[in-house]
Amino acid sequence: MALDRETVQRIAYLARIRVSDDRLDQMAGDLDGILDWVEQLSEVDTDGVEPMTSVADVLAPMRADNITDGGCRDKVLANATEPVEGFFTVPKVVE
Repeated sequence: MALDRETVQRIAYLARIRVSDDRLDQMAGDLDGILDWVEQLSEVDTDGVEPMTSVADVLAPMRADNITDGGCRDKVLANATEPVEGFFTVPKVVE
């Protein structure tokens, strides 16, 4: 798939990347190389290969899913400017 200057400009615009006019031809060649490599990957036979999320077959350690209040209300409210009865106070914004 050959990319022309206009296509590279459009891709750069969509990606919000500023590319100077003198680099468009070089970038078109670089992108062509990347697309050729991706096309080579589609030729690989992956039948029977299980999808994986990691290259290492490791499971993350599980923990109990217990719901708590954290038990540290006083520490959390220590930085509040004017806590009232264990809650943050904020200025009224709606009349």
